[in-house]
This record gives sequence, C-alpha cells and structure tokens, in this order.
Amino acid sequence: MKTDILFDVSSPGRKGYSLPPLDVPERDLRDLIPPDMLNEADNHLPELSELDVMRHFVLLSNKNFSVDSHFYPLGSCTMKYNPKVNEEIARLRGFAEIHPYTPQEHVQGALELLWMLEKIFVEITGMDRFTLQPAAGAHGELTALLMTRAYFAHKGEKRTTILVPDSAHGTNPASASMSGFKVVQVASNEKGHVDCADLEKHLSGDVACLMMTNPNTLGLFEPDILKIAAMIHQCGGILYYDGANLNATLGIVRPGDVGFDLVHLNPHKTFSTPHGGGGPGAGPVGAKGELMKFLPLPQVRKNEAGGTYFLSYDEPLSIGRVRAFYGNFLVLVRAFAYLMSVGKEGLREISEVAVLNARYLMKALAPYFHFPYPGPCMHEFVASAKDYKTRGVKALDIAKRLLDFGFHAPTVYFPLIVEEALMVEPTETESKKTLDGFVEALKKIHGESRENPEILLKAPHAMPVRRLDDVTAARKPDLRWNPDEHH
Repeated sequence: MKTDILFDVSSPGRKGYSLPPLDVPERDLRDLIPPDMLNEADNHLPELSELDVMRHFVLLSNKNFSVDSHFYPLGSCTMKYNPKVNEEIARLRGFAEIHPYTPQEHVQGALELLWMLEKIFVEITGMDRFTLQPAAGAHGELTALLMTRAYFAHKGEKRTTILVPDSAHGTNPASASMSGFKVVQVASNEKGHVDCADLEKHLSGDVACLMMTNPNTLGLFEPDILKIAAMIHQCGGILYYDGANLNATLGIVRPGDVGFDLVHLNPHKTFSTPHGGGGPGAGPVGAKGELMKFLPLPQVRKNEAGGTYFLSYDEPLSIGRVRAFYGNFLVLVRAFAYLMSVGKEGLREISEVAVLNARYLMKALAPYFHFPYPGPCMHEFVASAKDYKTRGVKALDIAKRLLDFGFHAPTVYFPLIVEEALMVEPTETESKKTLDGFVEALKKIHGESRENPEILLKAPHAMPVRRLDDVTAARKPDLRWNPDEHH
C-alpha cells in the first residue's frame, strides 16, 4: 500500500513549533547575510505539525526490517539480538555525557572500563595488548596494516606484498591497498580452505602479511591453520586475523594460540551494538610481541602504586593517532556490559549455539540447495542457487521473495567463489521455531521456482516498494522532491 510522503500531508500554514515573541529588535536577514549567500528561491518545504512528523516517521520505522522485528540471517554480519540492558548502561549520564576534554582525574571510571575491556579482549584472543581506538572493522584492518608497515620499516626491511585468500572480505584487499601494499590473491582448494600449495608459490621475502578470516567466509574453519602460520612465520611475515567471524569460536579457540600476530575485533557484531545502518562501530586491534610497540596512541595504563588510570603518550615507535580522542567509547561500554553479563561460560555457549543453529539450518536446507562446500560449517554457510537458473530464477529473486514471508534476505553473491551464492548466518539468538519457519519459506520458494517461477521474478509482492531497477536506483537516485514532477 502506498505511503504518503511528507509533501502529501503538508497543509499551508501548519507549524510544528511555537516560539515566544522576540525580546530583542527584529532584524532583516538581508542585513545579516551577504546577498550572494542568500537563497531566495522557494524550497517547497512541507508545512506540518509535530504530530504529522511523528506519525510519518513511526509509520516508516514500522515498515523496516530489523533484528528487533524480523529474523535477519545476513551472512558474515552476525546480526544477533542486542540485549537492551546494554543500551541502558551506555546511556547512563556518567558515560554518555563525558566530554573528551574532561581531565583524566575526573573520568577514572571510564578509563578503568577501557583498561578492563582491553584485558578481557587480551584473554579472549590470546594477544598481548590492544588499542580500542579504531572506529570500525575496516578501520581496524587499516590500523593493523599501518602497524605492519611501521614494524618492517623499523627493522629496515622493505616488504611490499599482502596475501589475501580469494574467500576474504572485500575490505581486506581494500585496506591493504590503502596502506600502500601490493595485494596478491591466494586460491582456495576444492574444500574451500586456503590452498597451501598455492600459498607456497607466493611466499618470499616481499611478503609482509597474510590476512585471514577464520572461520572463513564460507563458514569453514581452516584445518591447516598451524601449518599456514608456520609457513608465514618462516618467511618472516605476519599472520593477521580478521575478527568478523569471531562469534563462531569464542571460548573455544584463541587466534593468538594458533599463530596469529595481529587481530581486529568487531564489537558491534560480536559483543552487542546495533549495526547494519552505517554505525557507529568499533574495531579494536590486538598485537603480540614486538608488534605491541607500534599500537596507536594514547594507550590506557594503570598506575599500580596509586591504583589510578592515565593515558600514556610515551610510546616512541607508535604509529600515532588513528581516531579522534579514544574511539567510539559508547560502543565499547556496550561491549563491556555484554561481556560482564554473559561471563566466561556464557561466551563459549554463544559460539556453540551459533554453530548448532547454522548446522541445523544447513542440514534442513540440503534437499533444496546445492552446497559446493558441504562443511562441516561453523556459524554460517553458503548455499548456491545455480540449479534454480535452469528455471530462470537467481539468488537475488529468492532473496526478494523471502521478504514476502517476513524474513530479511541473506547475503547474496558473496563470497565470489560460489555461483549464485546465498550466505546465511542464523546466530545463537534465534529459536528452533524461527529457523523452522525460515526453512518452510525456502521450501515453498523451491516449489514456486518449479511451478510458478514468475512469482519469484516479480517479488517482493507484499512490500511498500516492489522490485527496483538496481542500476537506475544507484546511478540516478531520486532524492529531491519537485512539485513540477508530482502534480
């Protein structure tokens, strides 16, 4: 059903504000603003009451798909439910209203929280130290690679190459390129793991780092991770851990224990912060051994004698600041609250249930989809809709049709090594009833693809907006209302 836009409900003379009379002499704007900076044109702004605006945006919000309203199996994004108590804690005035320039002695509680959170991240990952400054996962990647560059420059070595598996997130090669490195792709083998024979071909004194996600974006844990770590270290390189899929291994495997030297985490995925709308996020980076010297400034330290906390700038080899002040502080508060509430035992259970849910769903969908890499999967899996193409149906059509059944679409066409990919991550917070409902929807879609594929090609049918022309929408966005085009 069509939803009126604000211009449709506009009424001449209606206002959403009421200001008291001026208690100073009124001045003409032309006396205050230079003529060349004045806009004399009619901007055609809608005239609305506050209630008009409130109802309009609440109505729009109710049409949105979110984790709080729908199952959201967006693979590789870990769209799990965020307990609201973490929101409440992040909104406490003592956290939310701290000014970045407040003297350190007045924000000892905030500094203690950052110090304790760093210790928890160290314990979870097996690293030696962390910076909490990076503002997102990709920012964490960039930070870690700048540290890698500084590390080799300090050693007097000129290493030019970053190795990236072909199943990696797209941000990996982008971050490597932005850091000034050459990117070389490493192939996957027939089981979806890093092909060690291909990796061997690329190893040389030019290699600075291998970036890996483990489990990878096919949802598979790398069985040769110890061998891969040894190969990289033997040629003098660094092994980097993309923490996007950490939700699968919490309390079970620590990246630092299997040979990773640098990691970044995604608190907004793994440790409770709403995401998917453009942030804010966080991308803490952990380092081991000699790499610690290159972590960004400032770093939170504890004065053991007095039990107080302070920001240290005394790190001569640091790469310097990567973010204003101390990062996205309230995202870190949510992560701390989440970790305190689930505890050590709860962390392991999170991963176990996330993996169980993914394997249950993959098994249930096996009769209806092709699985080029059958697993066993970890917290997510990638199905292929290539068999549907014989009936003219693509992965995108299946994703659109799922909306009609009340499910957010899974990730499609990623990773690139799977034809007509549908990447599904159910997360640990979904019930068996929800997963069974998702299976029933895809089972029905499978039947429709055989009996009436046209219904898939024109989906969605129950949404306020039907199928868009993706290219036109991206290239020619219609973002400004013009009365001449609407009357």
